[in-house]
Amino acid sequence: MKILIITLSIITMIISGSITQVEKADMVIINGKVLTIDKDNPTAEAIAIKGEKIIAVGTTAKISGMIDKGQTRVIDAAGRLVIPGFNDAHVHFGPLDPDYIELRYTTDPSVITRKVKEQVARSKPGELIKGGHWEHEMFTDKKWPTKELLDNVSPDNPVLLSRADGHSILVNSYVLKASGITKDTPNPFGGEIQKDPVTGEPTGIIKENAEELIKTGEVKPKRSPEEIAAREWQGYLLALKEARELGVTSVQIPGAADFGAYEKLQREGELSCRIDIGKALTGDTIMLKNYIVLKKKYPREGNWIRFGYLKAFMDGTIGSGTALMFEPFSDNPSTSGLALMPYDKFEKMVVTADKMGFQIGTHAIGDKGNNWVLNAYEKAQQLNGGRDSRHRIEHAQTLQLSDIPRFAKLGVIASMQPTHCISDKKFCEKRIGTERAKGAYAWKSLADAGAVLAFGTDYQVEPLNPMEGLYAAVTRKDRLGEEGEGWHPEQKIKMADAIKYYTLGAAYSQFMDDRKGIIKVGFLADIVIVEKDLLSVPENEIMKTKVDYTITGGKIVYSSGK
Repeated sequence: MKILIITLSIITMIISGSITQVEKADMVIINGKVLTIDKDNPTAEAIAIKGEKIIAVGTTAKISGMIDKGQTRVIDAAGRLVIPGFNDAHVHFGPLDPDYIELRYTTDPSVITRKVKEQVARSKPGELIKGGHWEHEMFTDKKWPTKELLDNVSPDNPVLLSRADGHSILVNSYVLKASGITKDTPNPFGGEIQKDPVTGEPTGIIKENAEELIKTGEVKPKRSPEEIAAREWQGYLLALKEARELGVTSVQIPGAADFGAYEKLQREGELSCRIDIGKALTGDTIMLKNYIVLKKKYPREGNWIRFGYLKAFMDGTIGSGTALMFEPFSDNPSTSGLALMPYDKFEKMVVTADKMGFQIGTHAIGDKGNNWVLNAYEKAQQLNGGRDSRHRIEHAQTLQLSDIPRFAKLGVIASMQPTHCISDKKFCEKRIGTERAKGAYAWKSLADAGAVLAFGTDYQVEPLNPMEGLYAAVTRKDRLGEEGEGWHPEQKIKMADAIKYYTLGAAYSQFMDDRKGIIKVGFLADIVIVEKDLLSVPENEIMKTKVDYTITGGKIVYSSGK
């Protein structure tokens, strides 16, 4: 009788909710050092995941009770750092080309000649030779490369080699001839054909809008449609593999990309990171209405393939000497850079697109370029009324100190790529001087003024590896290391903040901070486990730190096996 009464009592308690069943997880991470980026619960030891979402965050003891033996996948972090998945807020992501000539970190210009010669030997006459990521400031002589590096080894092939920033291209005489570019060709608006100061002949360097003049005269390789499709598919798989091995669980692609390709990757079970795809900014209302159709097909409420922001270019770069500055460049007083479109045209485009509800992200490097963009965003608010637009400035590299508070005031996101600082610092002050450099890559000043920062890489301009960005943000030192406190150390930030801008800040920039970017119950289970404690390792260990696990949407998409 006693047993019956106890049993009935338990049943009554279950029905009334006095006893709750512990939910079992599909996956748990235990014994970790969890940096949640959640201000209400900043640290934890363990995480429970069910389906795509996080269902519990807490102690190992608590989460261990959610293990269904034989069913739940258990990852023992063994004290390793656990953080939200990296979200690259500005990345030129797409299929990789196996024939691309990689010139990153080249210091000897003769290497360019050698690599082009090797690729020509593998190609047929007339086939296009492509490569890039060279940086002439890294050359031992720090001089711009010229067509003479290419002509002798590529007389029968067009060659296009992009500078690291993508704003200048080195071409050979084959391309110049095919393009009809001579000493008499004038510079187009917002562009420059670099010419020899003595002879007046084109050097082979084509900058900014002048790139539109390029015609390669290439002979397309003879590949069947099936071969072309297979090559592209493999290129996408290579890119996704690189991303997941580096802990990148989300990418935001500015400008354009192929929605259909990513849909196919998702159908085939190959999409291992979330994708936002933008389009070019326009003031054409017919085109904007077409964009609205895309927005509905790939809505903001989605979690995988989404319509992003509208991208525009205000100016060039500091490295190419084309960033739009208020005052002339210190090392070239004949120029203050280039505006890639008149201000009035840009402002009209911004106001039109803003009125139709689009988010806008504008490339701006120089102090005047950034000022113009802020002015246009402010004008849109005045004419269209305030809303949660989350307009962005992509790069925001050189700012007037008086413009820094305007980011927070206008709600403009500073979408920045920390590695640009350590790549550019070797020539930045030479270009713009010490005083203007106080507003260069000013992460700390922007954050202190209340601005939202979103970090990324600008891959393939810079490497995709987030560890390089974290290193740059907290040290502002050369990749090889250097003595002292770093370049303008007053702008250094703490590692936890750098990770926050790479996760929650980036999620905010795409209107996903309500479900991504922090480790919290109900949020998407995009999580990375790294081999070293980034919060405490010596700075020379940061870039060497590897990812051991990448989890996207509750699935392990990469494991180092450790």
